[in-house]
Amino acid sequence: MPLPKAELHLHIEGTLEPELAFALAERNGVQLPYADEDALREAYRFEDLQSFLDLYYALMTVLRTERDFEDLADAYLARAAAQGVRHAEIFFDPQAHLARGVAMGTVVEGLWRALGTSEARHGVSTRLILCFLRDESAESALQTLDAAKPYLDRITGIGLDSAEVGHPPAKFREVYEAAAALGLRRVAHAGEEGPPEYITEALDVLGVERVDHGLRCMEDAALVERLVRERVPLTLCPLSNVRLRTVDVLAEHPLPAMLDAGLLCTVNSDDPAYFGGYAGDNFDAVRRELHLGEDRLRELARNSFLASFLDDDEERRARYLAEVEAYVFPSSSGV
Repeated sequence: MPLPKAELHLHIEGTLEPELAFALAERNGVQLPYADEDALREAYRFEDLQSFLDLYYALMTVLRTERDFEDLADAYLARAAAQGVRHAEIFFDPQAHLARGVAMGTVVEGLWRALGTSEARHGVSTRLILCFLRDESAESALQTLDAAKPYLDRITGIGLDSAEVGHPPAKFREVYEAAAALGLRRVAHAGEEGPPEYITEALDVLGVERVDHGLRCMEDAALVERLVRERVPLTLCPLSNVRLRTVDVLAEHPLPAMLDAGLLCTVNSDDPAYFGGYAGDNFDAVRRELHLGEDRLRELARNSFLASFLDDDEERRARYLAEVEAYVFPSSSGV
């Protein structure tokens, strides 16, 4: 039985395993430029964030129908549950689908067919977070939010992802203000490839409640002090950081120093099909490579529920936290 945890930084399009990609391609008559699943898996070797994004968007062409999005989400939820995930806050990228002629309703209704039954089928509660692509225009983000309005009963919050450098958070001030007025929660990727100043800007200009990635905060002592003081959660993705060359090897990841500094860190999988592992795999990796003991692992699991958007269900959050505290680590197995 793995350590109970919440996953707060997960792109559903990034859970597209090669086997499912080929199955959906066959279903929808899409020709992939790879001979087979093994050849596609070989392509999952990235030089940087952009080289990953190029493949990430190219493979989305297999996602066409509500059933496709349902199958994608259901496959993720089954894997996540097997690795101890009890609550998942799932990102999706509607602009990437709208640009291909796939309607907002197709995406949201398809995902919801899986998310709406997730607790009964997998024991995983869920939230859905709409992300804007930061390398698209601010106007496009506003249009996307407008297109999402009929579905806001199923969308908890908004986020900001894709290529970070050259696209500062302030570019999206207007859409974040509009989302706040609609009562949506706000997160944003900042401080992965971008500088620490992007984290500060996300906090001050966008009013984010959680910072996705944020590991470059360690370059700014005053920012670290602020994040600790204000208890701003950071959704770290260790295996992703290695695959995208943000850190050279996992043993050099700043996670232990961040925890020592008092930062509210969580561990997540980001785009697990592409980066070598799901939530439990990331926990196993940091335990092994960063020599984290049971207290630190329990702290990370506790943090994940504390940082989650379960404010509307504190009884559930308390139940999950109780599971974390009651968990007995096996002598040697996955977390």
